Parts: sequence; C-alpha cells; structure tokens
Amino acid sequence: MNWWLLMIPVIGALIGWMMNAIAVQFLFHPRKPLHILGFRIQGILPAQQPAIAAKLGKMAGDELISFNDLEQKITSPESLHKVMPLVETHIDHFLRTKLSKAFPMISMFIGEKTINQLKEVFMEELKEIFPALMKGYMKNLQQDLDLEKIITEKLVTFPHEKLESIVSAAVSRKFGIWGALTGFLIGLVLLFIVMAAT
Repeated sequence: MNWWLLMIPVIGALIGWMMNAIAVQFLFHPRKPLHILGFRIQGILPAQQPAIAAKLGKMAGDELISFNDLEQKITSPESLHKVMPLVETHIDHFLRTKLSKAFPMISMFIGEKTINQLKEVFMEELKEIFPALMKGYMKNLQQDLDLEKIITEKLVTFPHEKLESIVSAAVSRKFGIWGALTGFLIGLVLLFIVMAAT
C-alpha cells in the first residue's frame, strides 16, 4: 500500500476548509462591483443588500413586530399595575404641591383627607381610561410608524464592514470546521474507492 494515499483525507479536509473560507469571503468581497471581461463581480451580500433589506423589513413588519401584540401587552392589567404607582406619585405631588402653588386659596380648604379622597377618585378614573387611551395611542402610532420602511432603510444603509464582522464572528469558524470535516469524509470515501480498485 502506498502511504501517500493516506494523505487523501487530509488534503480533502484542507481543501474543504479553504473552499468554505473562500466562500465566506465571497459573501462580502469585493464590496464594490468590478467589471472583468464583461462580467460584473461583487460580493453576494453587498450586491443583494437592498433586496435582502426589503425582504427582512417586510418580514419584521408583518411577522416579527406586531402592533396588536404591543397593544395587548401595554393595555394588559399587569402593565397597568406596574405603571400605577408612578401615576399615583405624580397625582399626589400635583395635589399637594402644584395645586397649592397655582391656587393658594384652595389649599387652605383641602386637608389630608380630601387629598386622599381626590387621589383615590383620580386613580380609579385612570384605571378605567388608561386601556382606551393606550389603544388610541397605538392606533395612531401604527398609522404614523411604517416599521417595514424604517427597518428596510436601516438595513440598506447598514455598513458592510459591521455586517461582515457580525457574520464572520458567528459562522466563519464553524463554517471552516464543517468544510474541513466534509472534505475529510469525501477524502476517506475516495481512499476506500482507490484501495478497493487496487
């Protein structure tokens, strides 16, 4: 048996790793289009960035971020329960400080008991109107805010360098390992074929 045949899987692993490393580079480079012999050459992501941005923007606007979900979350009893202590603090400050400054005569007739009664009435009223207010606010926000357009514009102008560093950090090493493993397995298959043929 020729011992150099054992190098086939190793060479296969090296080729697989190199091919995947080159493939990652071709995702981003060249960033600006080059014209060689009538062919336009550009990295896949820079060339397709507007189309990818439009698709991601549409998906985010339609599926990932739902105004109905946001509205339900904001108007839920849990959200109301969380915001009420802050509202109560403001109402208390208004009744005790701002009202007496704006109307000094009134403050002479309003005592602690009256302040607490007024505060209680205001809080009950706010608990009733808060969900309706937030629903109205969310409807106006949905009309004024085109999420698909905002996300698409952000992605179209997203710097290629940042995108490359994010993708490279996430996939480059694993992509290389998978390429090496695939090349090694193909090399083993070739080695068995060569050994079976001899």
